[in-house]
Amino acid sequence: MIGDLFDSPWKILIIAVVILVLFGSKKLPAAAKSLGESMRVLKKEVSKMHDEGDEHPADPTSTAAVGPAPAPAQIAHQHQVDALQQQIEELRRQQAPAEPPQTHQVS
Repeated sequence: MIGDLFDSPWKILIIAVVILVLFGSKKLPAAAKSLGESMRVLKKEVSKMHDEGDEHPADPTSTAAVGPAPAPAQIAHQHQVDALQQQIEELRRQQAPAEPPQTHQVS
């Protein structure tokens, strides 16, 4: 869609004229400067995020958490799972016979 927009030099010229008419020749340099500064800040922040993501702890045996802390919803969910597993084990123990079944030996 955007590729079709720039397939002809006439389309580019028309877009340039429309932008010039809309913003005026006095505002275009300031707008371009502002856009350039914004892009510089964006690139800087993105590179900071990549640098922070690439950092590894110097001591692999450190006790610091490697990942983010689990959310309270995840903790509550894990508690529910643990409680259900405990209930299942109790039911299995109740259903298990008290003594192992005796087998009859045929001689």
